[in-house]
Amino acid sequence: MAFSNLIIYLTVLFSLELFLVYDAASIQLKEEDHEWVFVKKPNDRDAWSPSLSSSSSSSNSGANSGSGHLEVRFNKPAENWTDALPIGNGRLGAMVWGEVASEVLNLNEDTLWTGIPGDYTDPEAPELLSVVRKLVDEGQYAEATTAATQLLGKPSEVYQLLGDVKIEFDDSHSKYDRESYHRVLDLDTATVTVKYSVDEVEYTREHFVSNPDQAIVVKISGNKPGCINFTVSLDSKLHHHSYVKGKNQIVMQGSCPGKRIAPKSIEEDDNPKGIQFSAVLDLEISNNLGALRVLDDKKLQVEGCDSAIIVLVASSSFDGPFTNPSDSQRDPVSEAFGTLNSVKRFSYSELHTRHVNDYQNLFHRVSLQLSKSTKSFVGNGCNLTDKCLNGSSKQPISTADRVKAFKTDEDPSLVELLFQYGRYLLISCSRPGTQASNLQGIWNKDIEPAWDGAPHLNINLQMNYWPALPCNLKECQEPLFDYISSLSVNGHKTAEINYGASGWVAHQVSDIWAKTSPDRGKPVWALWQMGGAWLCTHLWEHYTYTMDKDFLRNKAYPLLEGCVAFLLNWLIEGHEGYLETNPSTSPEHIFIAPDGTPASVSNSTTMDMSIIREVFSAIISAAEVLDKSEDDLIERVRKAQRRLYPTKIARDGTIMEWARDFKDPAVHHRHLSHLFGLFPGHTITLEKTPDLCRAAENTLYKRGEDGPGWSTTWKTALWARLRNSEIAYRMVKHLFNLVDPEHQTKPESGLYSNLFGSHPPFQIDANFGFSAAVAEMLVQSTMQDIHLLPALPGDKWDSGCIKGLKARGGVTVSLCWSEGDLDEVGLWSEAHNTTKRLHYRGTTVTVKLSSGIVYTFNKQLKCVKSHSLFRDFP
Repeated sequence: MAFSNLIIYLTVLFSLELFLVYDAASIQLKEEDHEWVFVKKPNDRDAWSPSLSSSSSSSNSGANSGSGHLEVRFNKPAENWTDALPIGNGRLGAMVWGEVASEVLNLNEDTLWTGIPGDYTDPEAPELLSVVRKLVDEGQYAEATTAATQLLGKPSEVYQLLGDVKIEFDDSHSKYDRESYHRVLDLDTATVTVKYSVDEVEYTREHFVSNPDQAIVVKISGNKPGCINFTVSLDSKLHHHSYVKGKNQIVMQGSCPGKRIAPKSIEEDDNPKGIQFSAVLDLEISNNLGALRVLDDKKLQVEGCDSAIIVLVASSSFDGPFTNPSDSQRDPVSEAFGTLNSVKRFSYSELHTRHVNDYQNLFHRVSLQLSKSTKSFVGNGCNLTDKCLNGSSKQPISTADRVKAFKTDEDPSLVELLFQYGRYLLISCSRPGTQASNLQGIWNKDIEPAWDGAPHLNINLQMNYWPALPCNLKECQEPLFDYISSLSVNGHKTAEINYGASGWVAHQVSDIWAKTSPDRGKPVWALWQMGGAWLCTHLWEHYTYTMDKDFLRNKAYPLLEGCVAFLLNWLIEGHEGYLETNPSTSPEHIFIAPDGTPASVSNSTTMDMSIIREVFSAIISAAEVLDKSEDDLIERVRKAQRRLYPTKIARDGTIMEWARDFKDPAVHHRHLSHLFGLFPGHTITLEKTPDLCRAAENTLYKRGEDGPGWSTTWKTALWARLRNSEIAYRMVKHLFNLVDPEHQTKPESGLYSNLFGSHPPFQIDANFGFSAAVAEMLVQSTMQDIHLLPALPGDKWDSGCIKGLKARGGVTVSLCWSEGDLDEVGLWSEAHNTTKRLHYRGTTVTVKLSSGIVYTFNKQLKCVKSHSLFRDFP
């Protein structure tokens, strides 16, 4: 009997191990009767609930305790692109304008770019490099800057759009009841709904993009029989043609330019074959009631039906960054129809359910509720977190009006909304198997978008993924790692030919072809060899959050090795005996040389050296995990690490941005490159480098609070790292500035009416940076430590709960507070036993966490209870 029980016990342990590996349903043994039952793993936000009355109260007081408050709301159709609402599944995206008489859905597919694979090398660069280095050594910085222009290369290629779905309704819709209109993005279901009334008919349109079924789906319906009448067509600004296939499908085929020029100026003979694409629109009407006709062989017309379902699928010939489109074997048309045939197996309700279940598996991992002791009011005395009135008995207040009111009411629920909106956008534009999120995520309306819509490696691409780990969306980082792998291939050639170095390098801007050479233009932005190195810090960070040793061994470490090999070759000995970088720039910022001339090229900028320190530290730590500490490469890193040019403090008490204390002609510059070591890096800390932290604080004061949205969110995170809750919150407030897209003249922090971040124009990194910064205000971690509420603005967010955040070391953190003081915290580790130091307001305790056990600690950081993570949850 004992042997039988042992077998059962071992079987249970094995099944739990499978649970941990596959994140699927686990098998649990009921002790009382030895009966097997299936138990679903609880979502991270639901695995822990506060037990103290104050915690329970605070958790229920948050404005988004129900899903209804996680909405981006409009009470009128879009007038500008930044009024439209974004939906996406990582690969396919759409912007929903919600116009009444004539609706437009702007479409994107993430592989549509101009160009073909390029040659990212310059055989003449080594000789030119010697000239630049000599000029820098001689202190001739302006001359070095001029000479460095010869090291620059060609521009990146350009992100393109797919096209538009155009839906034209009958004339009666122009007489809709404006007070009945609303257009809402529900973050809980990733669905946009448009509703309005015409006479006694209420019309509804629902829009979502399914990841499991790879389709954009639209349902158009009314509450009266036979009330749906419209025509639908496909169009694109790119070279294309469309036609009707059968009785209910429209096929659009087109191509991206094979060169970086606008399609209107393309001559076919001059242009290499670019990426080909296809979109297929399928239209079904309810129960075959009403009529469905073909118009002009390009449009479909619906008359007199109860409802209609539009399904759009798309594909391209892109077959990876190293395959020329002319050599691609992919057939976009057949692939699109293959996807469509799969989609048509399901009803609309099934498609929506599959979409919501897939999306909520990610989105529901984290919840945030914030409230303050006194409720906020608008001018008419209505609580903004309720469905209050805006001069109307029917319409709740729009999100844009809430942003306008934030300067005075400081509504915490709007902070919750923007935090979760960043998570929504990341889920919607970066999924396993897609392209990495670009400058605009995946949402673009132009054939010549601002800054080419390209990923910029001197802040944008990295900031896009800052929230992935702390905000519990680790899967969304997979496209980034695939992209780094592609960069390493081209970057190896660039390193070898341009710089005579081993390993791999990537510069400031790239594209879908994994461009690694310097950009065109000016050295101040284009000549920067640290883009790939900064990206490599994300590889180690992924391990520190997930403790995924296979990822570290098979994916991260080989890329780190190549990056480090380049850095070791790139570093040269300077006059002071330190290892330095030369030439070196601080991203996008110039200085005044000692002779009074502006320049940008010098040696050993603080940004360069901070990134190198971070990468060297990462590979040494990774080598310890993988038992590679005795490798020759690691020994070389250790020796070099001790000789790196140090971070210095300027005469005015700030962090020096350059190796010399140059005059700064733009002290309020948008970039904060020289503070990389504070955030996102880890080499400047309150515990280990207090002098540098004081200098970093002075630097932030000197930089000021103005700047574009992404700069504002970076400042928020930096102040949070310094645990200055007052200024961190001030930067949060600074972002809630409603930007008019028709009157934007200079970089300013703010949000458009659809909550997209403004540079201006739109850049998505501000949205992602905001979510990461808020997480940093509430929880900070190292591999050994977890700091609770380190930058909580207690007077602004008096009570609240955050559930499901991730901390380094593979730990999940949930906590609640009231009256600005911690109530309870829940901690657990799914896959391994671990020991952590908890810190809260001067109290530090060491806690041991056993795998699969959820622990609850009170405000004194004493464990008050525990339970199994694998218990049965309703």
